Amino acid sequence: MIKFIKDLFKIEKSPRKGLLPLEWVVIGYIIFTTVVLLFTATKNPDVPELIFGRIKILLITLALWMVYRMIPCRFMTFVRIIVQMSLLGWWYPDTYDINRVFPNLDHIFAQWEQDVFGCQPALLFSQYISNGVFSELMDMGYASYYPMIVGVTLFYFFCRNKDFERATFVIMASFFIFYVIFVLVPVTGPQFYYQAVGLDDIARGIFPNVHDYFFSHTECLVSPGYHEGLFYGLVEDAKNAGERPTAAFPSSHVGISTILMLLAYKTKNKKFVFILLPFYVLMFFATFYIQAHYAIDAIAGIFAGIIIFLITYNVYSLFSKK
Repeated sequence: MIKFIKDLFKIEKSPRKGLLPLEWVVIGYIIFTTVVLLFTATKNPDVPELIFGRIKILLITLALWMVYRMIPCRFMTFVRIIVQMSLLGWWYPDTYDINRVFPNLDHIFAQWEQDVFGCQPALLFSQYISNGVFSELMDMGYASYYPMIVGVTLFYFFCRNKDFERATFVIMASFFIFYVIFVLVPVTGPQFYYQAVGLDDIARGIFPNVHDYFFSHTECLVSPGYHEGLFYGLVEDAKNAGERPTAAFPSSHVGISTILMLLAYKTKNKKFVFILLPFYVLMFFATFYIQAHYAIDAIAGIFAGIIIFLITYNVYSLFSKK
């Protein structure tokens, strides 16, 4: 451990001159979303503020690069990566700020859900199994999302350091691919759409087009389940703090968790995989138990996660100098 710490601060003999592959992905996403914002500027009053936010992130990225050039060591590379990953919390609600100018598509996805299952699983799941213990398991699974991201990231840093940059590139690039989909496919999910339409109509299989309703409305249903539970409270607090009517299809919770499982598998550490596996399974079912997603969102999340993992894991070699 002492040697590991010393190596972190050891000045590199041949420091990297350019940006990290992960940072190029951030810049690419900034360029893409800036173009979308400029094309929708007449409909979106927040465009100046959103563009200013992107300028700040660019400046942060360049500032960290300059610090690394002055102190080229593995620790500074770690800082550059972790700062970008921490900004994911800023980028998520940003998808709503962009896609709300487009027509909402929930009526299409709710109808597909009805056609596939003959009902709305997100509406009925918690009603059929309302036991407090089961509810807490579902909320624990959903709340494990960010700990899983942190866990896989730190495992690679401390235990598979030579693959740390590739793993974090895969995670970040995957998030931004999902965000591109969310910008172009404005689906809010049951917790917002059911609230807008009314549970009575949803139960009768009526799924009206709400058009631009979510341009100015962000109200959502209170999550079902055991309201006195610890994990229920954590999920509700997180939802109240940063949830927006966006990012429903495909489920990035399931998609990113699938990618994390594949990264865990790549470590060839079976214990690590089996530690994460129960949380992954709970995560899948929790997404529509708590009404954050339609069941088809969760299923699509698995396939999207596998495809995006294969793309990002292999594309990394095109960006890296290794």
